[in-house]
Amino acid sequence: MGKISKNLFFSSDIGIDLGTANTLVYVRGRGIVLNEPSVVAINDKTGQMVAVGRQAKMMLGKTPPHIRAIRPLSHGVISDFEVTEELLAYLINKAQGERTHFFGPRVVVGVPTGVTNVESRAVRDAALTAGAREVYIVEEPVAGAIGAKLPVHDAVGTMVLDIGGGTCDIAVLSLGGTVASKSSHIAGDYFNDNIVDYVRNEFHLAIGESTAEEVKISVGSVLPQDEGLVRAVRGRDLATGLPREIILSSEHVRTALSPSLDGLMDALKEVIEQTPPELLSDVLERGVVVFGGGALLRGLPRLLATMLGVPVRIASDPLTAVVRGTGIITEDPRPFTDMFLHEEAILSPA
Repeated sequence: MGKISKNLFFSSDIGIDLGTANTLVYVRGRGIVLNEPSVVAINDKTGQMVAVGRQAKMMLGKTPPHIRAIRPLSHGVISDFEVTEELLAYLINKAQGERTHFFGPRVVVGVPTGVTNVESRAVRDAALTAGAREVYIVEEPVAGAIGAKLPVHDAVGTMVLDIGGGTCDIAVLSLGGTVASKSSHIAGDYFNDNIVDYVRNEFHLAIGESTAEEVKISVGSVLPQDEGLVRAVRGRDLATGLPREIILSSEHVRTALSPSLDGLMDALKEVIEQTPPELLSDVLERGVVVFGGGALLRGLPRLLATMLGVPVRIASDPLTAVVRGTGIITEDPRPFTDMFLHEEAILSPA
């Protein structure tokens, strides 16, 4: 019998940062291969998937009645199981490419801190249905700390802050485990809602979530900036119903986000209060590492450092820290066995 390529039998292991806003995919041996918005467009007349990722995100708020462009994850957990299966199947198949595989990939998935057993099981079942042969679940702040090359196995306190789209996860790690943690909904999507509400109340103008996100990225800041950042914003005048344009500055965004930042500080203080004093001394010396999309908000590290009284730094390439962590785990899962949620024993790497 002729020699058959090994690629026909084994698929590459995959790491997934399953985010509310974006989903990133790492393939073992190839690195990060996909970064797509976590959006799926469904045709209700046919029940078929119309678009996924960037194409689907462009449809948000612009579809006819029979097409729904939806985010199947809410605050980092599955809100629409069937659509999440479609999303994961699309991502896994696209990541593997055209080759034929007899066995599905081993998949490591990052989820927010504090997910319940039911929510964790929903993620696992969705990935298994999408074609995975084994699924391992790890908390996103843990995966992000691994991706940022922090000493998670050492006997020192490491504090991380992961500000994603749907959730903000805070954790203190030591000796391969989570000592104290909290998950909050004060994250990227919440900031967008703050901007929508502020523009509505202050300017009597209705804008969409996508517009608010563009404003946050282009002029958003939490501290006064040297350069005066402004952006023209178009929406519907609530009094006349007609289109109108206004100019928003970074100061407007800072005012809009102020209540949420206070809530974020309260969450951080709550985790600090749960942390043993010996580990707090490590945090005071080593500081806090921030990753996730929210880490790019102008002035955030400096604000947190001022309010907490500890050094705060942004991880290298903060948007990909979590998926890089899942990727490191796929290379050799055995050192991270104790970090998995509700898992069976790890098999040796394929």
